[in-house]
Amino acid sequence: MIADAIGVTKAAVYHQYNTKDEIVLAAAQAELERVDAVVRAAEAEPTRAQARRTLVTGMVDLAVAHRRTVSTVLNDPVIVRFFAEHESFRPVMDRMSRVLMGDGTGHEARVSTAMLTAAISGTVMHPLVVGLDDDVLRSQLQRLAERILPAMNTKPKQSHSATRS
Repeated sequence: MIADAIGVTKAAVYHQYNTKDEIVLAAAQAELERVDAVVRAAEAEPTRAQARRTLVTGMVDLAVAHRRTVSTVLNDPVIVRFFAEHESFRPVMDRMSRVLMGDGTGHEARVSTAMLTAAISGTVMHPLVVGLDDDVLRSQLQRLAERILPAMNTKPKQSHSATRS
């Protein structure tokens, strides 16, 4: 597919790269660098709330800007697993998760973070938004993501039995 898309032979692609993993990593490296830049900008913010807003805004911007290619990557289980296990990808995703979750390591923090990131990436490739203008999609995603963020800040309430002991 890559060779066809750029108008060269498969042999020409494999002349530059030895394995399919190298091809996938090269294709994703630019995107990983963009994600890393968004995470760095968020980490530079003075407060956790500002960091989270900066990160979500950057995530929305990247997702909308690359929505036509996001679908290919996120729908391929081999590529998703490859990124999840690759040493250059994991630290960036861990840092992104820390900005969103803070010190939360419990189930609720993890699920909330997964829901927010999945909602952003899933929405940009959903058939219902294919015809939407990028600016409209971006503003709607940003508005809805900002509504989710405060819910991620709340700590689970203790049950009455937990407060009595």
